[in-house]
Amino acid sequence: MWSKGKRNIVTLISRISLFGVMIITAALVVLLSAFNGIEKMIEQLYSEFDPPITIQHAQRKTFFENEIAFQKIKSIPGVKDVSRQIEEIIVLRNDQKWMNAKLYGVEKSFLKDCHIQKHLLGSFGEKAYSDGHFAFLGAELMQNLKVRIGSTEPDEILIYAPKRNVKIRLGKAPFHSARLSIDGAVNFNQEVNASALMWDFQSASDLLGYNQEVSKLYVSLKHGYDAQTVKERIEKVIHNTAFQVRTNLEKNELIFRTSKSERLVVFIILLFVFILAAFNLVASLTMLYVEKKDSIQLLSAIGMGKKDIFRIFFFEGLLISGVGIFLGLILGYLVCFLQLSSEFLVIPGANIPFPIVFSLTDFFLILSSVSLLSFLFSYFPVRLIVKST
Repeated sequence: MWSKGKRNIVTLISRISLFGVMIITAALVVLLSAFNGIEKMIEQLYSEFDPPITIQHAQRKTFFENEIAFQKIKSIPGVKDVSRQIEEIIVLRNDQKWMNAKLYGVEKSFLKDCHIQKHLLGSFGEKAYSDGHFAFLGAELMQNLKVRIGSTEPDEILIYAPKRNVKIRLGKAPFHSARLSIDGAVNFNQEVNASALMWDFQSASDLLGYNQEVSKLYVSLKHGYDAQTVKERIEKVIHNTAFQVRTNLEKNELIFRTSKSERLVVFIILLFVFILAAFNLVASLTMLYVEKKDSIQLLSAIGMGKKDIFRIFFFEGLLISGVGIFLGLILGYLVCFLQLSSEFLVIPGANIPFPIVFSLTDFFLILSSVSLLSFLFSYFPVRLIVKST
């Protein structure tokens, strides 16, 4: 006969295995929901500044507007608008502060598509583009240049842009220059915040001396249309391999792929941890079988077969792991709901709460994977134990 202490050890190991299954299941729920939130946050940060579809020349920095059939592109089903854009590396100066920057000459329609109002710091400048003229700096760039916004007399900065096809001669300036009043500062993502000057298209074109030239075309989509499908339609209309048509996902492919890869790696690591935790389940079932060996012999003597004995211990394993999975799902989603309501966890360095997004696909993925592993770690060990006796 087993002592009470030994029976307590079996109970303790069973509880440890249940606790291990519960914690790993909860961790899967929390981490996958957090990764969903981070992916959505990244998508919003990049997709709102970057249009759904971008058209540009494959070899040249700029191209002439008449090289592209604007009206045909606008008439494509799903296309909401097509706006022009100019890009150029520039130098900005405010008093004795000099900074390199990237000029984005964009049209008013682009500001509406990227929801500029919700990205303006302190809402300064939200009416500045009503007449089609505006100038917005990235938030970090504004701080580095020490530019004041929101005052009755906003700071003016100097902008220097390189001249094209000009031979540098003594006494001849190699830069276009202009004074510019800043209407506000924008907060999109780190790249934009650190280097962007968003200026109205016509002013940027006049400064650079462009005549019917653009760097890129931005295509916005109507609600419900797929970017990849519209992109393929645009390529058929352009029918010119000299032009690149890319979706937002393709432009930021590395960022999105990295996020998904990290998510997959974390999921696989946690499944391996779950497998390690499942060995406690094997130990629990083994010790339980040894403890009940006398009872099993008695039941065998009165006619119980090995299949019936197998079912008893197999379902015991399923019960332990099933309770652990159920409690783990409850615990995991409880932690997620607490994060959504109280925001007690923040992203280090960013001082913003960890975003949480629930996914029904993730729920079934977690439930199916941990259930399958629990089945395997209950079935084969019990079958081996019963077969060997």
